[in-house]
Amino acid sequence: MMQTQQTSTKQDILQFLLKGGQGTALELAESLDISAQAIRRHLKDLEAEGVIQYRSVQAGMGRPQHIYELTSLGRDRFPNRYGDFAISFLDTLAETVGREQVISILRKQWQRKATDYRRLMGAGSLQERVTKLGELRRAEGYMAECYPVESVDVGMCDRFVLMEHNCAISNVAETFPSVCGNELEMFAAVLPDCIVERTHWIIDGEQRCGYSIAKRKSLVSSH
Repeated sequence: MMQTQQTSTKQDILQFLLKGGQGTALELAESLDISAQAIRRHLKDLEAEGVIQYRSVQAGMGRPQHIYELTSLGRDRFPNRYGDFAISFLDTLAETVGREQVISILRKQWQRKATDYRRLMGAGSLQERVTKLGELRRAEGYMAECYPVESVDVGMCDRFVLMEHNCAISNVAETFPSVCGNELEMFAAVLPDCIVERTHWIIDGEQRCGYSIAKRKSLVSSH
């Protein structure tokens, strides 16, 4: 019974954010008639699930206020037919211009996305760029997480793993699996100083998509 109540409350929180676009813990507590402490526990759980996120806003001289909103994954909790429409549209386009042309168009779309990612990731260290990439993917509903792989060189961080526990375009990938190859190419394009390899693949029946990101070794010319 307690689990059912918690699930219902979390759904109420998501519905509030869907309708209002955003909200604070206090606004949610007042609207749902629940203590602020209980609301914050639910918000923490929902944030861990990747369905909500927050931004801090400074209000006067006090502590920054957290403004919560849904992520793409959170919006997917509500019924929609966008995925079906996308597949239907791509199928119609394939009938009109041919499947190969559609595959070419999808590749150009990923190339454009690579350009956007490069701009947003900046030119920091590899760790900073990979961390930012994980944030961008999480915001798009991929439930991504990244972490470094221990190196034999102390203090060096030249290899990372990027895991995506949800595929935000799984319905498209099932019909046009070429987008998965495009995605791999995109990661390689935004991290040109790295070797990017796929380690896990949802389409192959695995529970997540995974990528190994390793910094290329500098070539030292011999004399």
